Amino acid sequence: MTTAHYAVFGNPIAHSKSPEIHGRFAAQEGADIEYRRILAKPNAFAEAAAAFFAQGGQGANVTVPFKTDAYHWVNELSERASAAGAVNTLIRLPDGRIRGDNTDGIGLVKDIIENHAIPLAGKKILLLGAGGAVRGVIRPLLEQSPQSLTIANRTFSKAQALADEFGIEAAELGQLPPNHYDIIINGTSGSLSGQVPDVRPDVFGKCILAYDMVYGSEPTAFLTFAQNAGAQHTADGLGMLVAQAAFSYELWRGFAPEIRPVIEWMKHGRD
Repeated sequence: MTTAHYAVFGNPIAHSKSPEIHGRFAAQEGADIEYRRILAKPNAFAEAAAAFFAQGGQGANVTVPFKTDAYHWVNELSERASAAGAVNTLIRLPDGRIRGDNTDGIGLVKDIIENHAIPLAGKKILLLGAGGAVRGVIRPLLEQSPQSLTIANRTFSKAQALADEFGIEAAELGQLPPNHYDIIINGTSGSLSGQVPDVRPDVFGKCILAYDMVYGSEPTAFLTFAQNAGAQHTADGLGMLVAQAAFSYELWRGFAPEIRPVIEWMKHGRD
């Protein structure tokens, strides 16, 4: 059996769980793959990616801070990647060209609907933040036909620009209506440093699910805040991480892994 080579590019990258996740997927498929972390230097993503594929790489994931670099580097883009303005999945095509896709948004949607059993259709959804993480999930969320989708950000002009681009609503963080939103998703990077968006507690009054795209061994500051403010359920981004990885794996290999066993394995200790 020939070993297929995959990787994840980032900086920093040593913390990435992607090799473990894709290793579990390969075990499900019964495939022989090598998946490694590649630390790309700032402003040197294109050089690192080109070298990887020149050496026989067949696919790769891209994480912070190179998703925009990947978007500009690839030979062609999927509709999802075009809408997101970012690429998290690189696919080597039979002719050697590289296709860029973005599985972050569909990973988020799959996690909420399937793992947390919460439909998005007809819901009032609030997205906190206006950076690349939020941009990447807007189109997949809209495809689920929510009643409304609103973006709120510390810098209102950024939220307004993104809202105008996608034809949705923008709001000021400090002026969000109380007891209004069903699902509140934190797409800011604040949780990485223990920060919480400047949102009043009463905004969570009718919240069915508070979701943080960041994940960790302990609940994030945002999830603790949301729970104390009355959110019925909370979830971090581990399920999204595994789901987006599964979609990447399927794009590379045509095999759709089961994600729930891998999420449970990540949560409850790895053997």
